[in-house]
Amino acid sequence: MPRSVRKLMIERIVAHGITLTRSSDPWNDYEAAVVENQALRELGMDVVVNIIYSVSPRHNDEYYAEKARQAAAIKPYRICFKDVAGLLTPERTRALVRLIKQNIGDIPLEFHAHCNNGLAPFNYLEALELGVNILHTAIPPLANGSSQPSIFNIAANASALGYNIPVDLAEVRPVQQHFTDIAKREGHPLGAPREYDHAEYLHQVPGGMISNLRHQLRTMGMEKRLPEILEEAGRVRAEFGYPIMVTPLAQFVGSQAAINVITGERYHQVTDQSIQYALGHWGKEAPQVMDANVKDKILNRPRAKEWQKWSPPDPSLRDLRRRFGGARVSDEELVLRVIAGEAAVSAMLAAGAPKNYCSVGQPLVRLIAELAARSDCNRVYVEKEGLLLRMEKRGKRRGC
Repeated sequence: MPRSVRKLMIERIVAHGITLTRSSDPWNDYEAAVVENQALRELGMDVVVNIIYSVSPRHNDEYYAEKARQAAAIKPYRICFKDVAGLLTPERTRALVRLIKQNIGDIPLEFHAHCNNGLAPFNYLEALELGVNILHTAIPPLANGSSQPSIFNIAANASALGYNIPVDLAEVRPVQQHFTDIAKREGHPLGAPREYDHAEYLHQVPGGMISNLRHQLRTMGMEKRLPEILEEAGRVRAEFGYPIMVTPLAQFVGSQAAINVITGERYHQVTDQSIQYALGHWGKEAPQVMDANVKDKILNRPRAKEWQKWSPPDPSLRDLRRRFGGARVSDEELVLRVIAGEAAVSAMLAAGAPKNYCSVGQPLVRLIAELAARSDCNRVYVEKEGLLLRMEKRGKRRGC
């Protein structure tokens, strides 16, 4: 994303009243984050800096102690210990939360974990017992699964442990009911707790990415090869130097693993992103930690020479406005057109206003709407206590 667009995006977000953001670097590189975090603060944002958890021979206690000190040194608003792949166990949570708190001084610590492996609700209680009082939860049906734990589950368990919960759950339940009703009506899945799967520790591919990969393989008639690809992803990750499996690094590993399996020859074909990774375009640490033989295989091809001196384009806002519609396009729409692409924004505008849903607290409105949508009747009467409401479709009458 061009720097000019990043700045404009933050300016508009702050103007709309959002003044708290979390910032991540996929390598936990806080030297690279200094300039960005300072720029965010100057634009009016309070910045929570993530320390991302991973499992590998490199990601040991010494690594996290050092990263905690580096994160604290840039003086963020808060620090968040983030388990994006749901890999933490209660024992590891106890050890690392203590370690991080010891190395960040008086900066408040948050905890954010995904439920990919079913352990996040247990880990939240461990963090709570160690003095972490900001826990990231989700509202059902968008909780659990590969999301965060349910706010209701964490609140109930914390209360059972004697903690005061400063959240009015009665205000949250209508939100749960609203989105559960929509999910059922639209046929969307409802988030549910997951069983423990030890294979998560071998490949560490995030749950959402596995879903996308499965869908892509299904369209190719190759869904049965998913276990092979996940196993290969574990090997590719090791050869890539154990990057943390977050965006975009997880996608680089997964895509290369899929190509290795589908072509039948490892690294015979490589993605542009694998080349960029080996050249250090996606973090200076990458070429330092890669397996030397694999790095040579990736870079020993003409395509690598094309990427060697590449740097991302950085057009000005004036240039981008000229390209994306000129003065008639608002700042917000300009940001969307640059990030999502013009086709996506045009489709969004063509779709019109968001669909309205009747609340589950309005059963009569919902009943009338659903009766009106039926094709086997043309009149609807609703009568109650002196009120008579008649709806009639114009055209051919068929009776009801």
